[in-house]
Amino acid sequence: MKWCGMFFRGSLCCVLFVFFCYAQEAGDFQPATTNVWGAEYPKVDSKGRVQLRVKAADATKVRINFWSGPKAEMTKQADGFWTFTTPPMVPGLHYYNFVVDGAEATDTGSQSFFGGSKYASAVEVPEPGTTFYTMKDVPHGQVREVWYNSKVTGTWRHAMVYLPPSYESQIKQRFPVLYLQHGGGEDETGWIRQGRANIILDNLIAEGKAKPMIIVMAYGYAKRAGQPAPAVTGPPGNSPDRMKAMQEMFSAFEDDLTQALIPFVDKTYRTLANRENRAMAGLSMGGMQTYQITLKHLDLFSHIGGFSGAAGFLSADQKMNPKTDYNGVFADPAAFAKKVKLLWLSIGTAEPERMRAGIHRLHDALTEAKIQHVFYESPGTDHEWQTWRRDLHGFAPRLFQK
Repeated sequence: MKWCGMFFRGSLCCVLFVFFCYAQEAGDFQPATTNVWGAEYPKVDSKGRVQLRVKAADATKVRINFWSGPKAEMTKQADGFWTFTTPPMVPGLHYYNFVVDGAEATDTGSQSFFGGSKYASAVEVPEPGTTFYTMKDVPHGQVREVWYNSKVTGTWRHAMVYLPPSYESQIKQRFPVLYLQHGGGEDETGWIRQGRANIILDNLIAEGKAKPMIIVMAYGYAKRAGQPAPAVTGPPGNSPDRMKAMQEMFSAFEDDLTQALIPFVDKTYRTLANRENRAMAGLSMGGMQTYQITLKHLDLFSHIGGFSGAAGFLSADQKMNPKTDYNGVFADPAAFAKKVKLLWLSIGTAEPERMRAGIHRLHDALTEAKIQHVFYESPGTDHEWQTWRRDLHGFAPRLFQK
């Protein structure tokens, strides 16, 4: 629109052409569903474009920074607002922030979501024709916040628990349990607020496609009682110190999950407290945790899912040895198939090549070793929530089936 006005300035044609350009850009933009009450911006149109606006009258430079998308200069308007319209974006939830004269700022018109180890703005770009994570007029379960006392960490720990719609009405019924983990830099609220796990399960259960189940979402960062927190934050990478810290954290979380959280859940809720009715899955870091925990504890789990992250074989020089890795759990395919009813592995087709290569190598190694598993690729999505929503939608119907 700015280019149109400059080119035809000073004529009636200017007015008409600028109006025409504005009308084209305006399209069918509507306030995003992720906006706070009454906020006009951000806006989203049917093409997946996002209009953003922020008031910074005294600023000299404002940039928009989508974490998995456009990073561009915004245009200052006469009223002190800075604006920008993105190209069409991939459907899903997109984190972003403004950079105002070098300082990061959130969008006061957007809800905040915990991601990247901080609260950030995010905008939901709808996927045309897709309703599996849309609220519908079906029976809905409850999401509860719980605290449990962990002797492993020496602290009270927080978790989110989804109870299916029939939990309150079928008071004699017991339910299988899925332990569902968030990714690095996120927390136990992510699968509900960003992932819409409760809505996905409500819809699947209403359609008869998934069994009613309890979902437990725990905080994936942990340290042992009396020990300093492992230094797992900071720039990404696989340095020896960082990998050691990650293993320390994974080990503490493993013990917290198996020794504190599972007993608490089985005591507090009407669960089917056996391995045949217990599953674990997670995204990215949570997928790695899932593989490392479940494959050591097949006495506790029979269904396993790694969404964009599994086993840790992500670098170019690593390949799984099914005879020796994980204490040889993959050495006997027939024995493994008797214990593990579902092994799920996935990646988005637009994810970073390093991650894709690692997951593909793991898939190839499992195939070569004749380990039964499901390999799913989410079309067109990056390392983002739309990939993991699709994962859960495909994974949950396969759980706890005879």
